[in-house]
Parts: sequence; structure tokens; C-alpha cells
Amino acid sequence: MATKFTKSWWGQKFIDALEPFSDAGRLSRGRSYASGGKVKRFEIKDGIVSAQVRGSVNPYFGVYEEPLYTTTIEFQPISAAKWAAAIALIASKASLISRLLLNEIPDNIEDSFATLGIHLLPHSKKDFDANCSCPDWGNPCKHIAGVYYLVAAELDRDPFLLFELRGLSRDDLLQELAKSPLGQALSAELQLEQRPPQRSSSYYTRPATVPAGSGADLRAFWQGAKRLPQTMEPLPQTIVSGIPVKKQGDHPAFWHRDNSFIEAMEALYDLVKTKNQNVL
Repeated sequence: MATKFTKSWWGQKFIDALEPFSDAGRLSRGRSYASGGKVKRFEIKDGIVSAQVRGSVNPYFGVYEEPLYTTTIEFQPISAAKWAAAIALIASKASLISRLLLNEIPDNIEDSFATLGIHLLPHSKKDFDANCSCPDWGNPCKHIAGVYYLVAAELDRDPFLLFELRGLSRDDLLQELAKSPLGQALSAELQLEQRPPQRSSSYYTRPATVPAGSGADLRAFWQGAKRLPQTMEPLPQTIVSGIPVKKQGDHPAFWHRDNSFIEAMEALYDLVKTKNQNVL
């Protein structure tokens, strides 16, 4: 599976973009070549991918020693004018510029670029030129397909390789984005977050001595400027009408005693009112 080589969505998208115009069987054999250590040398320089891939011994075709094939993949660069338009678009959208400044490829960048007629990922065979010195007439051959997967793995480590393969270096992209007002604000914030931690003399907050204010009166501080009243006036008696009780009558259905229910409730209310009235 391609997941052996790609952990990021943009690495996987690179492989997915090649599938519509690549033979599935050759891609599968290329995947096994990439995982089986068949690629002896792999390099990406100036937007050109070059590799040396081990071939197969096949006496039927007169191949008695393991051959070594040279494979190159050259991507079609995007014009400077289109890159200028793309950078202006990125700089105007916080969702794009913030992710790029965090070394991530926004998942909607292809849709955004499509409005400008730009495709960052391979969109057709016209977007790149792949060649191999092997005798296989098909393109991609299994050697080229194996290099595809190694490119996808490189994209996991450096997502800006997508831009470099299409003619815009990482440094040039970030410099242009940093010139925009939104880029300047985000770059300043990132620089603050990346500052090295400062050593502290203590992990705990040190208590600070605060001088007492002049003319402080401790008696007024604790007792207040205005003294509380020395006596408390008794609360007025509240006469409870007891309408819900009286509505039940002297002998409601739930009352099984011989005495009056209303009289029992009046005695209970008097007891509640007078029980704790002398407690301070």
C-alpha cells in the first residue's frame, strides 16, 4: 500500500494524482521496487528527480547480470506570472498562508489554485517528463513508478518540495509571503513562539512585601468605619393564613385521628414559631 511511503495527505495525493494516467499494474510493481531496495541512488536537484534503479536478471532476454537503469523525472515549471498570481492569492487567505508558514500544505490549496488555472499536483502527462534507460516501452515503467513513490516519501519530509518541483523554491515562497501584511503578522507571532525558554530563578511565585498605607487604622479595618447596631429589633410576626390547611376541613380523607386536623396544624405552627425564639 502507498501508506508505507506516505504519512501526509499531500504525499498520498501525489500518488493519487498519477493514477488516472498510469497503469495500475506498473504502479504496483513500482511500489514493490521502492520497498525492496531496488533504488540505489535517488536525488532531487533543481526540480529534476534522478535515480539509478536495479533491473532484473532475465536469461530469456539475454540479461545475465543485474542491470542498472537511469531514471529521470522533470516537472514542468509554472510560469513566473502564474506564481505571482498564486502568491497573491495565498497572501490574501489566512487559511492558506497560516498553514504554509507552519510547514504544512493546506488541503484546499488545489481548489484555490484551480481558480487561476494552476495545478500544483500532476494533472496530466504534460506536467512532467519521465524517462528510463530500460528497454521497457511503457511509461511509466516499473522503475519510474518506483521513483514516484520515493518522491511521495520525500514530500512527507518536506512538503515545500511540491513548490520546488514546479519552479518555486521554499525560500522564495516564504520571502514573498512575508512581505504581505498578513504574512508579517503571522511571521512575527511565530517568531515569538519560537523564542528559546527563559530560565527562571524559582518555579514558585515569590511573595512581595507591600508597605502599609499611611494613617491606617486597624480598628477601623476590622470593625469598619460605621459600627453595627448593638441591639436587633424583633421581626414582626407573620400571620400565616393556612388556607391550604383549612381547605382540607377538620376531618380530611387522609386524617384518621379523632381530633380536628385544623386544630392539630394550629398547634404545630405555634410550636414551630416559639421553639427557638430565645436562641441567640
